[in-house]
Amino acid sequence: MAQLSGSQIIINLLRQNGIDVVFGLPGGMILPLYNELFVSDFKHVLVRQEQAAGFMAQGVARVTGKAAVCMATSGPGAMNLLTAVADARSDSIPLVAITGQVNTNLIGTDAFQEADTFGLSFPITKHSIMVKSAKELLTAVPLAFAIAESGRPGPVLIDVPRNVQTELCEVPSDFSTSFKRIYDDYVSHAVRNKTKDEDVPAVVQNIVGSLAKAKKPILYVGGGCNSPKASEQIRAFLQVYDIPVISSLMGLGVVPKNMPSFLGMVGMHGTFASGKAAYESDLVIAAGSRFDDRAAGVPEGFCPNAKIIHIDIDAAEINKILSSYVSFVSDTATAFEKINSALKTADLSAFNSERDSWRKTCIDLKNQEKIELEMSCAAADCCGAKTCGKKGGAEYKNPREFIASLPSNENIIVTTDVGQHQMWAAQFFDIQRPRQFLTSGSLGTMGFGLPTALGAAFAEPNKKIVCISGDGSILMNIQELATMAENNLNVTVIVLENGALGMVRQQQEYLFNKQYSASTFPSNPDLLKIAEGFGIKAVDADTDDNWQKKAFEETGPCFVCVKIARCENVLPFVKGGSLNIDSIR
Repeated sequence: MAQLSGSQIIINLLRQNGIDVVFGLPGGMILPLYNELFVSDFKHVLVRQEQAAGFMAQGVARVTGKAAVCMATSGPGAMNLLTAVADARSDSIPLVAITGQVNTNLIGTDAFQEADTFGLSFPITKHSIMVKSAKELLTAVPLAFAIAESGRPGPVLIDVPRNVQTELCEVPSDFSTSFKRIYDDYVSHAVRNKTKDEDVPAVVQNIVGSLAKAKKPILYVGGGCNSPKASEQIRAFLQVYDIPVISSLMGLGVVPKNMPSFLGMVGMHGTFASGKAAYESDLVIAAGSRFDDRAAGVPEGFCPNAKIIHIDIDAAEINKILSSYVSFVSDTATAFEKINSALKTADLSAFNSERDSWRKTCIDLKNQEKIELEMSCAAADCCGAKTCGKKGGAEYKNPREFIASLPSNENIIVTTDVGQHQMWAAQFFDIQRPRQFLTSGSLGTMGFGLPTALGAAFAEPNKKIVCISGDGSILMNIQELATMAENNLNVTVIVLENGALGMVRQQQEYLFNKQYSASTFPSNPDLLKIAEGFGIKAVDADTDDNWQKKAFEETGPCFVCVKIARCENVLPFVKGGSLNIDSIR
């Protein structure tokens, strides 16, 4: 039997799983693993702050659907990483975080750079593992990936003391194939509490029966549908049962935004049409969505007259917020595959005319809302089209029109930071396919956009990655422009500058009597010069008529700034405690 160190075991198991790049920043308690990265010629991307390593790994995971790897040393390194880990947990993103720890004999002694990473991570991971010997790594690493990717995905953290990284361990004769064996064994029984196979036919027939009887049905898609397989099955479902579709923020891309019956995103900044359709529906098929507060608002007022068919891979989400009439615990691709099969022989004719009329009513409402929005933009002083806010005699750009005018095709992937620009991107960017729009949903983490874009660029080097950010968010992880430049990544960063924390300022306008406490910046750095300082092509979209050619047609890193009026607001806006149908429009 061969002997390998703990570090060699980790690297070998990562290779067995097809991992070819990791993101991180070294420190004393993870140096043995970094030495093994060096001698084994393993691809490592050096970040400037550990939080960015986690978000870059998220960029890979969100694009591919497979767990990616980030690393950090003990203490402050691991703690910096935890924000990205928590974000992955909130949005169900598969991630494996490997952190160094002080030697096992020093744990609990307040040693230099010691922190209880395992304890700190436990509430914000899907699973955490504290490894005490090199032998434990033989199963811990494959299990971490299996847990991260199976069932409802999420992040797994492995905390590895420094002496475990150097400890020698005899590996079994089947070590070269052990990753797959352990991984497959776990995944084969990973989805717990799923609908039993023998119960599936009855559940499917119950669903089909409900569809046949519905007069005002809608399909509500969430992040659990945002994969190519699930999207394909859902689009096939809609070919047979053509009904209005609404989406959570995380569900954008499941169906094309330009599909006639797609009513848009629902919730706090969703379309009025989507909120109205949910409110008046008599049947809601909720797939891969969990009725979170930003989407459902006041739960009992979301779809008060509707029966709910809830399809979700996580049994804990069923009946957690709203009670379901029929529940199907399954991944959405499998669920719709079975539903589609049953629909082939189903008689849906009883209320076809009522459903057609309902769908037309919803589409008309959507189209009317679009006309009203265009008219209000043209008339308002505060949208940048008229007298609101001048700079050097020129008008500020209208952020909605600006984002709607950005090139969009299936070879463009968009990431966003968090704030007004995020909502405008969700509302107006032409999202066409799953995993095209990457954003921090549940945790809402500023600083997410740039490093996630870099991770996506590593995963998809032949696609153009566009990060839409604001002048508040971009400064959270602006140091990663260095990583972007030295790797010559095909990423364009677009920053909407308004000299404020726009979403905070907007809520203070509506909810706190225009008392703008700490939401506007006393001074503003020259972001274009900062980008140039990192060696990146910098473009002013306000003065350069060829900015789109430079940003989208030319390859390599690009940094774009565009100024917008500080008084711009994201509408619709649903105040806390209000129904979605009572939005400010």
